[in-house]
Amino acid sequence: MSPERSHSADPQATDDPIAYFLDDITFHGKSERTRAFYERVLRDFEAFLEGDSISEAAHRDCLAYVHGLRRNLGEGTVATYASYLHRFFDYMAQVGVFDSNPMALVMEEMDESINTDPTRREIDIQSMRSFVADIGHPLDRAVVVTLLKTGIRAGELCNLDLQDLHLDRSGPRPAVPIRATIDGRPDSLYVDSEPTRGAVVNGEERSASNKRKRDTTIPIDGELATVLRHWLAIRPDTQSEADPLFVSTVDSWGERLTPDMVHHIVETHARERGWYESGGGAEVNVTPHYFRHFFTTHLRDRTGDRGIVKYLRGDVAQDVIDTYTHEWGSRVRDVYSTHIYSVI
Repeated sequence: MSPERSHSADPQATDDPIAYFLDDITFHGKSERTRAFYERVLRDFEAFLEGDSISEAAHRDCLAYVHGLRRNLGEGTVATYASYLHRFFDYMAQVGVFDSNPMALVMEEMDESINTDPTRREIDIQSMRSFVADIGHPLDRAVVVTLLKTGIRAGELCNLDLQDLHLDRSGPRPAVPIRATIDGRPDSLYVDSEPTRGAVVNGEERSASNKRKRDTTIPIDGELATVLRHWLAIRPDTQSEADPLFVSTVDSWGERLTPDMVHHIVETHARERGWYESGGGAEVNVTPHYFRHFFTTHLRDRTGDRGIVKYLRGDVAQDVIDTYTHEWGSRVRDVYSTHIYSVI
């Protein structure tokens, strides 16, 4: 039955509206990480109400809650918390469980806004090298260095299969045929634009979507090649037909990494470094997406070539890709190899 069905007959809709909403956003395809953030915000607001039902929350309850957030959180984070609360009330009102959305007026009057391009923590190359040096586990190290050296998203990293990796010296790589697109391009990583969350690609259902506009072939330098060979030497066997490149070495042994697992890996090491704090926004916390920002900023500054950086990020139109892929050996690879920073 669709999540848009009549909710009024379902006891959970009134007994625990938050749980009901969380179930519905899961049905709509939201990730586990998004669900967890919604739950944290909504349960925090529920605790703020001190025993009153969230279904009976009024405009002034919401106003007081947002005012309290301002004491401890930055402007962008306050706006994000408020937007999650607003989305919850708006959805529950639309499906007929609540009579109205008490956050609507609060959102109209708020001065804070979600910063889509925040000023992020500044980390220099030497500090990043020190961060990488402290990561001992081959999987964690391979994940972080791959993100740093390629600028790919967490979901794109999770969707990589062994066929998408062509190392000139493969080392202990399992015997899997290399994708034809990179068969003649040693030391390359192929990032497909096709995978979407829930779709079956290469025989396996995917837990994340690749958001790039076009397929992209990214060079691999000596540092990343070495790190990947070390990972492949201890990579667990997997039952997946797709032979994912990155698989879990803990509870979900041998299963493809998910974006939540990648976030956990990065968060764990960032916390140890003092680069992550609970409730902190993009301005403070180092997350997988921070490495995409780091890659973009440093490579663009070093090369002065926005076109190549956009190509590597997967953000460009077909005409730019045609220009650069046809000049692969003399342009993209040479520029990348000359200017990519060292993190080891």
